[in-house]
Amino acid sequence: MDITSETHSQHISRQFNQELEALKTQLMTMGGLVEQQVQEAIQALLDSDSRLAEKVRDRDRDVNAMQLKIDDECTRVLARRQPAASDLRLVLAVIRATADLERIGDEASKIARNALTLIDSGNNVRGLVEVRHISEHVRRMLRDALTAFARFDTELALQVVHEDDSVDDEYGSAMRSLMTFMMEDSRAIGPVLNVMWILRALERVGDHADNLAEYVIYLVKGLDIRHMDPDQIDEDALTRKE
Repeated sequence: MDITSETHSQHISRQFNQELEALKTQLMTMGGLVEQQVQEAIQALLDSDSRLAEKVRDRDRDVNAMQLKIDDECTRVLARRQPAASDLRLVLAVIRATADLERIGDEASKIARNALTLIDSGNNVRGLVEVRHISEHVRRMLRDALTAFARFDTELALQVVHEDDSVDDEYGSAMRSLMTFMMEDSRAIGPVLNVMWILRALERVGDHADNLAEYVIYLVKGLDIRHMDPDQIDEDALTRKE
């Protein structure tokens, strides 16, 4: 059975309803934090703000703590309620989603650490235009994936899934450009490598946002599309209301 945002408010146990809603709320809170982490890590790089970069780096422990708390709550729900069908899918999707959000937090921390290295070097940095562009793209993917999860919106989730290939193309183009630049000027190798690590982290953020979108489809439709070619997904079937 497909689910909607109303499905999880129809249990006999009012406490069970509250527990499920609490899981969703905690997940959205964690998602908001990691989205902020990515945004501030990029801002620190572009503004050469070492204090902000340090804040992002140090706040990664808060993301880790949130994952542990949500996982613990999910375990309690599974043990006490023994959910089935769509309720079980919701709990499993939350567990999977928190793992991806934690990894996005790790990527934000990597960006912040590389930003600190670049700031400390004081060198002019090549590739910041590409960083800004790809960061905007993956942050939009992450925001849309979280919105799709909150609304059980498979149509928006599918849009995120299709966006991942575009991010991969942008990443590949940026990396080729930076490789050419390093070959032309060996003095730039160090700073450019730091920028390449940042781009790689952003590309991984896009991958994790894609995973979040796939969990929405699993949650709503009961279909696992993790290893399916996006072009072969029956979009009409996935977005049809039943």
